[in-house]
Amino acid sequence: MIRRLESASSDFRSALDALLAWEAVSDASLQQTVDEIIRRVRTDGDEALLAYSVRFDRLSATSIRDLVLSPEQLEAAYDGLPAAEKNALNVAVDRIRRYHEHQKASSWQYEEADGTRLGQQVTPLDRVGIYVPGGKASYPSSVLMNAIPARVAGVAEIIMCVPTPGGETNNLVLAAAWLAGVTHVFTVGGAQAVAAMAYGTASVPRVDKIVGPGNSFVATAKRQVFGQVGIDMIAGPSEILVYCDGKTPADWIAMDLFSQAEHDEMAQSILISEDASFLDAVEASLTKLLPTLEREVIARTSLAGRGALIHVQNREEALDLINHIAPEHLELSVEDPAALLPRIRHAGAIFMGRFTPEALGDYCAGPNHVLPTSGTARFSSPLGVYDFQKRSSLIYCSASGASELAKVASVLARGESLTAHARSAEYRILDREA
Repeated sequence: MIRRLESASSDFRSALDALLAWEAVSDASLQQTVDEIIRRVRTDGDEALLAYSVRFDRLSATSIRDLVLSPEQLEAAYDGLPAAEKNALNVAVDRIRRYHEHQKASSWQYEEADGTRLGQQVTPLDRVGIYVPGGKASYPSSVLMNAIPARVAGVAEIIMCVPTPGGETNNLVLAAAWLAGVTHVFTVGGAQAVAAMAYGTASVPRVDKIVGPGNSFVATAKRQVFGQVGIDMIAGPSEILVYCDGKTPADWIAMDLFSQAEHDEMAQSILISEDASFLDAVEASLTKLLPTLEREVIARTSLAGRGALIHVQNREEALDLINHIAPEHLELSVEDPAALLPRIRHAGAIFMGRFTPEALGDYCAGPNHVLPTSGTARFSSPLGVYDFQKRSSLIYCSASGASELAKVASVLARGESLTAHARSAEYRILDREA
């Protein structure tokens, strides 16, 4: 069901790299379809959105107004939830907001001796678009993780697009949108939703940045509109890497691996340990527990295709592997996880200790669950408030300060043969010769 790899084997690195390989590449026909959808939305606007919603989501809508959910409908969805779901959403909202409040950047300035002032002005984006998957799976947690940091950053308008195949809405998703402060909701999905938010239509406001996960059509469309708008990332399949010393119950670790494997067939679950007998125990737990999963077929396919139990010789090998893989989610299921942190350079989120499963981070721990995948944690960070803020440099020169800086700029500009730059600076030199 799941492969075993030995770090001591001669072909280990090649086998590992083959296991990790994943390319976010769209085939030619998909690319062509997305290009056509974007072109038509740019040309026909609301008319195209309506036509695509009827065609792809099997809606009976006759007007773009049928694709709009009002704030009253969102509030009604919240009011209609069972008490336990209301409470869970409110706890999650509070924890996510409190965590992200710590990320807010502030404007700053400093003054030099000659009166020159330099600094940075931090401002929020004006309008952000959130894509939320619908259909087979609905993700209220995705709404919270994308909308709350935008709100904390000070974004004034949050536009949400969520498909409703067959006209079926999810009250948890709508309630999450209401609690998180989403301002407009459209029941539009796919590449057409991305195009609408990127370019705007008569009804859908044009946004400055699009965030949120989606299928291959959504990912391809986000890549296409990047530059017209900002995007968060092109996310790959979900992944978890667990490093365990063999002292955590095997069933716990097996279920942690399943927590990613059940996402989709391309999700990746990997366990690393120096204890070969513990790997045997986890493999037995996987076999025992798999039939109890509601998404058994998906999890089985994921583990067989991209899962692995890796036996390493020592902790040093384990740490090297962690940094090589640069996982989206890293569980350090060991006695003293804090002692390992100085050695962990690449990971999207680090879950420390035996009582901190990745699942808590997905919903309510507080940190964002939108994380870099497919090794991009080498150079990327989790989604946060900083993704919804811009920074503008501030430069104010006093007369004497400008005079001294101009002498430097003049030399460098003339060295680049940019004489207008040089002369512009030289006009500011005090007591210069005419």
